[in-house]
Amino acid sequence: MTHPTCRFLLAMLCLISAPAALMQATAQETTAALVLPRTMDGKPDLQGIWTNATQTPLERPARFADRRFMSAEEALEMQQDARRREVAADAPSDPNRAPPTDGNTAAAYNTFWLERGTQVTQIDGEYRTSMIIDPPDGRIPFRTDAPEQNFMEALRDIHGADAFLGPEMTTIGERCLLFYDFRTSNSSAGPPMMPIIYNNNYQIVQTDNHLMIMAEMMHDVRIFRLNSEHLPAEVYKWMGDSIAQWDNDTLVVSTRNMHPQQSHYGSGPGLQVTEKFRMVSPDEIVYSFTMTDDVAYTQPWTAEMVLYRRSPTERIYEYACHEGNYALAGILAGARRLENP
Repeated sequence: MTHPTCRFLLAMLCLISAPAALMQATAQETTAALVLPRTMDGKPDLQGIWTNATQTPLERPARFADRRFMSAEEALEMQQDARRREVAADAPSDPNRAPPTDGNTAAAYNTFWLERGTQVTQIDGEYRTSMIIDPPDGRIPFRTDAPEQNFMEALRDIHGADAFLGPEMTTIGERCLLFYDFRTSNSSAGPPMMPIIYNNNYQIVQTDNHLMIMAEMMHDVRIFRLNSEHLPAEVYKWMGDSIAQWDNDTLVVSTRNMHPQQSHYGSGPGLQVTEKFRMVSPDEIVYSFTMTDDVAYTQPWTAEMVLYRRSPTERIYEYACHEGNYALAGILAGARRLENP
């Protein structure tokens, strides 16, 4: 069978088996009866390959109002809808279809490459309506009087959204140096580690005094120093300066000293992020983060999601991204041509 046919049949099988799987008790509900994998020093062994793909959005959709979680029936319907869309998107295309008329080429990736997940996040028995759990309304508490802290947005406000005068006007994500989407504030590696449309996989390597997380997206790497001190405040780093410590079986990571050109959801260099990794079963980690920035937000806000272990047979392959670098010479040549017609 061809690869698309295999995917189509697999998606149909998942659609049929979804109700039974959803009604089973989750690993989080039976944590007490499980033995967690541990390292030689007795800490939970977080090593492996994980994914955070989910159907649960960061902010709560208006239809759920003040409801923190949905019913099992609603979660089942949401997951089945996601699988139906996946099945429809994976179906063979009509080779005789008419070409598109809107000229839109922005969504050039077909569904083979996408990895949005079909699961609704379930934590402590709750099918969550949003990742954000505090404030209770499930929304980011933006300040209405906050200044523009997004470096790229500030540049484009000055020079214009379509001005590519120099390499500074192209993002580090566009140049495949580090994934950061300044338009959505999403960063796969973080902090915080957010799911995007694809490449939502992470490899964790753990030692007695360090923990490393490599994101599949552009292979961005974060290294947490255990039981250490933060670097001086004037030392800024891409993805921030992260230190970690164990609080019983929960790994608590503190990050600050964010690079001024990296903004997450309106944050600035004063952003402080506290992340927690709590292993609830051999195959699930509850990942939570709290964002604190008095300039951007009226209060700190907290979100939770689940990292699911990938099969031991799965690997993270090379992410060979260079299109932005190849394009840069032509972009700059075009700008010089406009300056000297």
